[in-house]
Amino acid sequence: MKRPFARLIGTGRYAPERILTNAELERIVETSDEWIRERSGIRERRIAEPHETGAYMARHACDAALEGAGCSVEDVDMIVVGTATADRLLPSQACDLQALLGATNAAAYDVSAACSGFLYSLAVAEAMIASQQARNILVVGVERLSRVTDYTDRTTCILFGDGAGATLVQPASDGSGILSSYLKTDGRLAHLLFRSGFGASEPPSQEVIERGGFFIKMAGREVFKSAVLSMADACDQALQRAGLAGEEIDLLIPHQANIRIIEATAKHAGIPMDKVYVNVDRYGNTSAASIPIALDECVRSGRVRSGDIVLLVAFGGGFTWASVALRW
Repeated sequence: MKRPFARLIGTGRYAPERILTNAELERIVETSDEWIRERSGIRERRIAEPHETGAYMARHACDAALEGAGCSVEDVDMIVVGTATADRLLPSQACDLQALLGATNAAAYDVSAACSGFLYSLAVAEAMIASQQARNILVVGVERLSRVTDYTDRTTCILFGDGAGATLVQPASDGSGILSSYLKTDGRLAHLLFRSGFGASEPPSQEVIERGGFFIKMAGREVFKSAVLSMADACDQALQRAGLAGEEIDLLIPHQANIRIIEATAKHAGIPMDKVYVNVDRYGNTSAASIPIALDECVRSGRVRSGDIVLLVAFGGGFTWASVALRW
């Protein structure tokens, strides 16, 4: 298959101002800064205020991406949003974002793949570009995980934060762009990381609320094992499909869930840690927003430059996992 069809141009991010530190969590739940940092690498995470809805955060990330790309919102013909924490169940997060942006010429819809949501959305955008159904696609990852986190559960409340990241995807023109992509799912493991309540099968009720059905539930040890194996598989597949070796990667941007998972992924791919971007210490796990937030930081700091080969890899609830190799 001829590649690349699509390139990423322009990036943006939004992170709430409020910071929740490990020291503050020590006063909320039985834990310690040392315990959190040792197991996850996280020092702090961002928490959205009531006015910082998913649409609000995504809008600011998109504004920055469009400005960086030199593209008008009127030229955007599609918006694809990866999220597991939409502001409401109907309509989609993308519809509310489209309205805020004033992107009246754009089709808009959500992709639900948990922490892999941004890469799944990126693959969708690439296909839309390749089939000539769109030319300017905003791809967004946004989460308000603090709203679905149980702050009495120390195994999960230490992990999650809020934020948004975005990029504009256009047809490739100069050899830069997406070189390979890989998507995979194993729904048999859904019971290890999930939210049971407030969907159509378990609508809101006192019983669902009392047993915590609204909140994220996770079997940490089992999720960790699956994440390491799945991220390794995603790296292998992206490299193989692009005809690349680990030593040819200039920068690895992994999903920022846990420093030990990141280190294991880099080691498997043969990529030294000085070529791996890590910000999990400052944001925690922002699910679908983690990779686009990190990508924007890399672009704006000069960590990624024109011509660099970048590998993006993610793992999330579902289970889902995904990877994208691209030339910037």
